[in-house]
Amino acid sequence: MAEDPQERAELIIAAMLRDDAFSRLLGMELVRVTPGNATVRLTVREDMVNGLGVCHGGVTFSLADSALAFASNGNGRVTVSIENSIGYPAAARLGDVITAEAVEESAGRRLAFYNVMVRKQDGATVGIFRGTQRIPDPMRQQCPVDRLG
Repeated sequence: MAEDPQERAELIIAAMLRDDAFSRLLGMELVRVTPGNATVRLTVREDMVNGLGVCHGGVTFSLADSALAFASNGNGRVTVSIENSIGYPAAARLGDVITAEAVEESAGRRLAFYNVMVRKQDGATVGIFRGTQRIPDPMRQQCPVDRLG
């Protein structure tokens, strides 16, 4: 296993992405990862818009949630979401490229808190996401990269 925190984060996220069929289904692309932070993006497709012609809120939420997962697990500890919320200050539309940037705000022994901003290519904010992660007992968890074979 890599000792360098950046290299370890990259290995962990590569292992997670390999097994994350949902993120691949949505066409998510990893832009950047560092321990505790991650940026992912996708292009809004025709099958992602709702009956009003705007990007479905579930797509924006899913993008933010994946960014959160990559940021929180990139530290080498397995985390699970216990509470997430999102606000939608503007809409994304067909063809827009939306990018979610997850930033660790605070982490303790049992909980970690993240902010995720989702923006369109023009910089307009389309999602403000807040995530709380539980950090299970380290003696009972297995880091995703430890499963690499």
